[in-house]
Amino acid sequence: MSRVAIVTDSASDLPPADAAAAGIGIVPLAVNFGSETFRAGVDLSTEDFWKRMTAPDAPFPTTAASAPGEFKAVYEKALAGADAVVAVHVAATLSGTMKSAEIAKGMLPDRQVHLVDSGSASMGEGLLALLGAEMAAAGASAEAIVGVLEDRKKDLDLFVALDTLEYLKRGGRISGARAAIGTILSVKPIITIRDGVVETADRPRTRGKARERTIELLVQRPIERLAVLYTPPADPEAFRDEVLARAGRRIDPKHVSIQAVGASVGPHLGPGCLGAVVLYAR
Repeated sequence: MSRVAIVTDSASDLPPADAAAAGIGIVPLAVNFGSETFRAGVDLSTEDFWKRMTAPDAPFPTTAASAPGEFKAVYEKALAGADAVVAVHVAATLSGTMKSAEIAKGMLPDRQVHLVDSGSASMGEGLLALLGAEMAAAGASAEAIVGVLEDRKKDLDLFVALDTLEYLKRGGRISGARAAIGTILSVKPIITIRDGVVETADRPRTRGKARERTIELLVQRPIERLAVLYTPPADPEAFRDEVLARAGRRIDPKHVSIQAVGASVGPHLGPGCLGAVVLYAR
């Protein structure tokens, strides 16, 4: 029986310890603070990223896909103990990551490397990687894993309430005009990802209303897996408990997690965000 290894990238927000426990390799993406460049999760932990991000007069961080060689190195390490790799990456519409992944795949012409565009980010890709790891551990083939992950992408949803649109504007994910309108109206926008594009799901006027509306959006359908997302100083525990109370069905505790958004996605959201990624049940 052939063995399949699962790989993702640091935009998945999978904590290194959780990824290691699940046997998932992580390609670190680049984060730049001025002239300093770090590899997310390697040279720069999530905790240290937020310390830098919120420090007075800190340069605004920018993110970038790593060079194809970084992807090739992680794929080769995974292939040292496997016959095939299934790599789940951040949406090609949001990052140059998939392009680097495709080049790296071409650098390994004699090996089985299968790429899955998650169409999402953060734990949107993280949940798919975890699902793939479970299938791999159960002996599924690479082709079967890819087929299931491509199919389950349509059951993923992400809703995050932002404190401001300023960081999405700075990161180039929305126009300055849209951000300015949001500031003028003092809204607390709720974002989602549709077909790999960041969109505004709603525009509540207060944090309390944004929190309530985010929960309403998350529990529209029965939930199979829940990953609560937050950026400091937001408090995610009570939010998780409220989502679970409103979910309408019991969710296996092993499929419920809380993840701080890390250095690859955090610059686009900014501090004080709260939301979740859900994989809806079939």
